[in-house]
Amino acid sequence: MGLIEYLKQAVADQASDLFVVAGGSVCAKRENRLIPLSAERVMPREAETLVREAYAAANRPMDRYYEEGDDDFSFSAAGLARFRVNVYRQRGSMAMVIRVVAFDIPHWRDLKIPDQVIALADISHGMILVTGTAGSGKSTTQACIIDRINRMRECHIITLEDPIEYLHRNRRSIVSQREIAIDTIDYPSALRACLRQAPDVILLGEMRDQETIHTAMTAAETGHLLIATLHTKGAVNTIDRIVDTFPSGQQEQVRAQLSMVLHTVVSQQLVPGVKGDLVPAFEIMRVNNAIRSLIRDNKTYQIDNAIAAGGAEGMITMDQSLLALYRAREIAAESAISFSDNPEQMRRRIG
Repeated sequence: MGLIEYLKQAVADQASDLFVVAGGSVCAKRENRLIPLSAERVMPREAETLVREAYAAANRPMDRYYEEGDDDFSFSAAGLARFRVNVYRQRGSMAMVIRVVAFDIPHWRDLKIPDQVIALADISHGMILVTGTAGSGKSTTQACIIDRINRMRECHIITLEDPIEYLHRNRRSIVSQREIAIDTIDYPSALRACLRQAPDVILLGEMRDQETIHTAMTAAETGHLLIATLHTKGAVNTIDRIVDTFPSGQQEQVRAQLSMVLHTVVSQQLVPGVKGDLVPAFEIMRVNNAIRSLIRDNKTYQIDNAIAAGGAEGMITMDQSLLALYRAREIAAESAISFSDNPEQMRRRIG
C-alpha cells in the first residue's frame, strides 16, 4: 500500500494519528487504541518510501531532516483531510507520525469546549495561554477561538504556526497564516515582524524560548490579543515555567510583567470516557486582582485555591472539572482519580 491508501484508511477509521516505524506494522491511533493497517511489518526501505511520499505530497525538500534528524510539515490531500507530519530518525531508519486534521474546523459544542473558553474570543487585548500535554487538543481549542473571532469581529488575525494545521478562510476578519521555516525563519523573528503588520490578534503556535516569551509578553502589553500554547499541565506550572525561563536576576520583573498582561490560562487533557470516547477536561484560570498579586509576589502555590474559589468568575480547577464529568456519568471513577491533580482527595469526594 502507498501512503495515500494508508491515509484514506486512517480517515475512514476516524483515527487521530498514523504511525510509520520500521520493524512494526503501519498503525492508526483511535481513542488511545492502536489499529494495525498493514498485515506485515514495515522494513526500513518501505518506511523510507512512505516518508518520501509525504515529502512529495508537501512539495518540500528533505534538507532539514538530513541536517537535524527530524522535521515538521503539513500537506493536504484533496477530498480527504489535512495532515501534520513529524519525520524523525530512529535506529538509523526513517520514521514518521502523521496527525489527521479535518479541513473544516469542528464546532466547539461538538468538542464539548466550555462556553467560558469560547467567550475568550471577545477579549481585545492581553495574553491567553492554552496549555496541556502533547495530543491534549490545544491546537483545536485555539482554532475554535480563532474561528469564533473570524466570524464575529472585523480585525487582522496573524497566526504563526509550525506547521499550519487548520486553514482559516477570511470571513469577517482577514487571516494571515505564516508557517515557520517556510514563510518566515523562526518564531522570534516572525513575532517581531508581526508587530509591524497591524495585527489585532496574534496566534503563536508555541512559546519555546526566552526570546519568544519576552516578545510575546511585550506584544500583549502593547494592546494586542495574543493566544499561545505551552506544553505544561495546569496554570501554576505554566506560570512557573515562563518565569523559570529567565535568569534569576530578571525573574521579579518578569513576574510583574506577566501579572499585568496575562488574562487567562486554559489547561486541558483528554480523559477516556465511559462510551469508549475521549472527553476533554478543562482547568480555567482568569487573572483577577488576587491572582495578579500571587503571581507578582511569587506565591503561585496559592493559585489553585484561588481558582477553586473563583467559580463565580468562570474559573474551575482540573479536579472540579473531572468531578463534574464523573457526576455527569461521562467518565468512570477510575479515570477521574487517575487524571486528578490530587488523587486521594478525588477518591474521598467520589467515595
